[in-house]
Amino acid sequence: MSDPLRVSRRKFVQQGAGSTAAMLAAPFALAAPSAARAARPAASDRVVVGLIGPGDFGRRQHLKKLLLPNPRVRVAAVADVDQLHREQAALDVQARTGQKISIYKDFRDLLDRPDIDAVVIAVPDHWHALAAIAALEAGKDVYCEKPLSLTIEQGRAMVAAARRYGRVFQTGSQQRSDTHYFRQAHELVRSGAIGRLTKVAVHIGGGPAGVWQRPQTPPPSLDWNFWLGPAPYVDYTPNRCHYLFRWFADYSGGSITDHGAHQNDIAQWIIGADDSGPTKVEGTGTFHENGPSDVPARFHVEFTYGRHGNVPLIFTSDPSPRGGNLEIYGTDGWLSVSRRRILAEHPEVLTADPLPHDYQARLTDSYVRHYANWLDCIQSRERPVCDVEIGHRSATICHLAGIALRLRRPLNWDPTAEEFIDDAPANRLLNRPMRGPWHL
Repeated sequence: MSDPLRVSRRKFVQQGAGSTAAMLAAPFALAAPSAARAARPAASDRVVVGLIGPGDFGRRQHLKKLLLPNPRVRVAAVADVDQLHREQAALDVQARTGQKISIYKDFRDLLDRPDIDAVVIAVPDHWHALAAIAALEAGKDVYCEKPLSLTIEQGRAMVAAARRYGRVFQTGSQQRSDTHYFRQAHELVRSGAIGRLTKVAVHIGGGPAGVWQRPQTPPPSLDWNFWLGPAPYVDYTPNRCHYLFRWFADYSGGSITDHGAHQNDIAQWIIGADDSGPTKVEGTGTFHENGPSDVPARFHVEFTYGRHGNVPLIFTSDPSPRGGNLEIYGTDGWLSVSRRRILAEHPEVLTADPLPHDYQARLTDSYVRHYANWLDCIQSRERPVCDVEIGHRSATICHLAGIALRLRRPLNWDPTAEEFIDDAPANRLLNRPMRGPWHL
């Protein structure tokens, strides 16, 4: 099955802007799973999946909403360093299917299972590269949550491993499978509906400071040392763990890499830089003075895409003038896009909305289609709509922003060599050491 986005972009180039309305409708059918695929296949034809990280999002979204209801999937095992998480996930599977599954604390034991075809990785960001590369080496196809990596070099190592072992690797940036708003914005830009692209602005919020907590004894269910893994050792506090890991630089990059990975993914897609990146980055930001969070609180970063028509990408925690996450500017008008709606300076360029206006229905639809694309590609061995290379390039934008904010000066970036030009201090931030015995 061909990648629906590549098909759409190729047809736009061939047919031009005159057939915009017809082409905007085309990707919806291409992205949807066929009726035959949606029917429950024989057990031998289903993809046997292991879930690594059935914690908050892994259990609530991936397991309960996407894996268990999917007739094309059989969940065979889960792995989590928190006993409560893995046991509750097993109970969820049993309640839904009547089957008992295997549970593991160490994800490597799950990967040793020859019957498991693929894994979904929903662990904190600092574990993504280790878990994904181990899965690829074990011959598993991979769906890994965004942001793909903790560092730029880790992301490149994930791409190299996926290519080396010939595995299908979908990044969990499900907005790529959005059936209307983000896709429509992309096709409108590609068709010339707003003229020549002149600027893209990504607007997301900042992050909380959190509160200081005294070190505590970890809960009996949690292997805290294993949870930290490659990150530096610190004593346990509840607000470092599980969902709140996002606000600590040892494990993530705050809102810059969390929500930023979603929106910058679409921005790069619109600019046409899926396999490339900017050539310059500079910005200003602030960090929390009172609170344990050590990721940027507020920021304004500008990227220059010198190899893509000198289109600037603005990435900021400031609110949007029109309420969108992406504000897209062209010589003939603007578009304002979020998960909830699309607006245009000239509304006549927009087609009728074919989907319900319910936000949760839209979000679920994007996830379901993103999974369907991954499963289709596991069968066809084609690259999925948000292949590991795309996920890596989208995460790279976020990491470049974080590095520029910490160094507080402009940086010149070579997107081909994936290094800063003549800048040893900046290049030292492309990766970070791992605490032993963990290593790539």
